[in-house]
Amino acid sequence: MVFNSLEFFLFLFIVFILYWFPFRKNVKIQNIFLLIASYMFYGWWDYRFLSLILVSTTVDYFVGIKIDTRTNALQRKLWLWVSVIFNVGLLGFFKYYNFFVDSWVDMVSLLGYDIKSTWTLKVILPVGISFYTFQTMSYSFDIYYKKLKPTKDYLSFAAFVSFFPQLVAGPIERASNLLSQIINKREFSYKQSVGGLKLILWGLFKKVVIADALAPIVDDIFANYTTYPASTLVLGVTLFSFQVYGDFSGYSDIAIGTAKLFGIELKSNFKFPSFSRNVAEYWQRWHVSLSTWFRHYVYIPLGGSRVSKLKSVRNIIIIFLISGFWHGANWTFIFWGAFHALAYIPVFLMGRNTIYKNSVVGENSLFPSLIEIGQVLLTFSIITFSRIFFRSESITDAFAFIKRICFHFTYETYNHPMGYRMIDYYILITLFVLYEYRIRKDERSPFKFKSKIIRFIAYTIVVLGMLLFYDSNVDRSFIYFQF
Repeated sequence: MVFNSLEFFLFLFIVFILYWFPFRKNVKIQNIFLLIASYMFYGWWDYRFLSLILVSTTVDYFVGIKIDTRTNALQRKLWLWVSVIFNVGLLGFFKYYNFFVDSWVDMVSLLGYDIKSTWTLKVILPVGISFYTFQTMSYSFDIYYKKLKPTKDYLSFAAFVSFFPQLVAGPIERASNLLSQIINKREFSYKQSVGGLKLILWGLFKKVVIADALAPIVDDIFANYTTYPASTLVLGVTLFSFQVYGDFSGYSDIAIGTAKLFGIELKSNFKFPSFSRNVAEYWQRWHVSLSTWFRHYVYIPLGGSRVSKLKSVRNIIIIFLISGFWHGANWTFIFWGAFHALAYIPVFLMGRNTIYKNSVVGENSLFPSLIEIGQVLLTFSIITFSRIFFRSESITDAFAFIKRICFHFTYETYNHPMGYRMIDYYILITLFVLYEYRIRKDERSPFKFKSKIIRFIAYTIVVLGMLLFYDSNVDRSFIYFQF
């Protein structure tokens, strides 16, 4: 089931009532119930893949204990490799097997051998596998680096791995944050629950009114890019930037808000990346849980920025290539990662990769400065250009898309594929950007107004917007489900 469905909200209501009333006095029973509910939530797609979560959970549970009880450095490392090889192997088979086989066939064909692949399989990609495998691996890594002690409570650990609000598309949580909350007793908080409902409402708005409303336009332009002029292609990839942001950050908001209803706080995953002043700041604000995962478990072990500049650049390239490959088994994602590496390296070499770490655009003023506006527009343009690779079906399509922008730059008014007025969408995006700028200092308080009247007006506009832009013909699944 998906967050933006009636089935989910009925499911959520039932789970919430049972969680806080019959089971609230016993944390173990709460966790067992939470585990059952999470497995029901995931099994809604395909119950067969529950076995993968169960096996991944069991492997890392015992690996964590084995690492902690071994004093020999080599044995500790061998047990860590058990976790890495198992999880990466699981992810590699279901997500990348056919990619490697097809790439091998293509490479051999370039050498003059015409062969047909008989090794490809009809492998179904389990929803959320990229997220929960990384989450269980982080547990093993933290124990190996002695940042965490393993739990002996298998059911609580299983609830940590499969916690349904963030199971399918993150945030990718670390045991030090999520598992510690699951093990300890939770108390119902009215303020926390209301804050969760506000985040759920805002996340639904971003998904329904921004992402889903723009989806038909983006799909049409990318599917028919050979027939449209450059101005329309620029419009298409720009709207895709807003679509993927509304879709993914909307999911994260709903996940964080839903967790709040159960007395659990998840880490923020999006911190208004559209207002980033350089590419480095963008990666401190976009998909934060994945960025920090790669930084802690790949970049720093490689030496991070403590080594020479040359090796640091090497580490940056490795991180972005892996990040691109994590997103999908397609050369488009690898090119997307490589592009971001090339965009990040100059910022790093100039020493400007951390200067905006603890500030926001327009920090101490109502409006941003002209310099900041220029920085934000330039960064947004770079990120948006990279999404041509992210959205295209193939590398050939991506470069053909770019070529058409460069050499067929004529202007033509774009018409909505369903006949709607485009001016409504331009106004919508403008108001959305202005509103996000207003709340840019606190991603967890989308309706932070002192006046109750203004809050009521904001709630009313959000709800009316969802009713106005809701389209039953649009695919309501989330973009990052495919990753």
